[in-house]
Amino acid sequence: GLTPAPEADKTTLIRRVTFALTGLPPTPEEVNAFLTDRSDQAYEKLIDRLLDSTAYGERWGRFWLDVVRYADSNGLDENIAHGNAWRYRDYVIKAFNDDMPFNQFITEQIAGDLLESSDDITASNRRLVATGFLVLGPKVLAEGDEEKLAMDIIDEQIDTIGRAFMGM
Repeated sequence: GLTPAPEADKTTLIRRVTFALTGLPPTPEEVNAFLTDRSDQAYEKLIDRLLDSTAYGERWGRFWLDVVRYADSNGLDENIAHGNAWRYRDYVIKAFNDDMPFNQFITEQIAGDLLESSDDITASNRRLVATGFLVLGPKVLAEGDEEKLAMDIIDEQIDTIGRAFMGM
């Protein structure tokens, strides 16, 4: 006995879709442009503009960064900052904004340093940065037993790979 909700007006629609895709409210200028666009493709143009926005990758990349335990530090005993962690964060955002195929996204993060190198230095560097997935995460750097530290790091990497990918 349920009936669908009535169709949203254009102001509500642009607010909903802009928040959903970018996590941000639309600007007054964006609302005005959408409201005055009387074409049949107004909604499609809005969606395309939002998907092309850098805010799209920032919003949706954030969910991935949470899954893979992204942080700017090791987070445990000494909480030492990872000075280049931002490179991995930016890699993830760019991957979302560039609509990178998911199988490539996964492969580069797990084995980017092992992939066949090419003459394309940009691709090689991107793959190396992607392996930041394996480097980031909690580590007890004060562990005196180097072998135990290495095994703890490997255990944490395997755990994260399992949590991030095996459920898919």
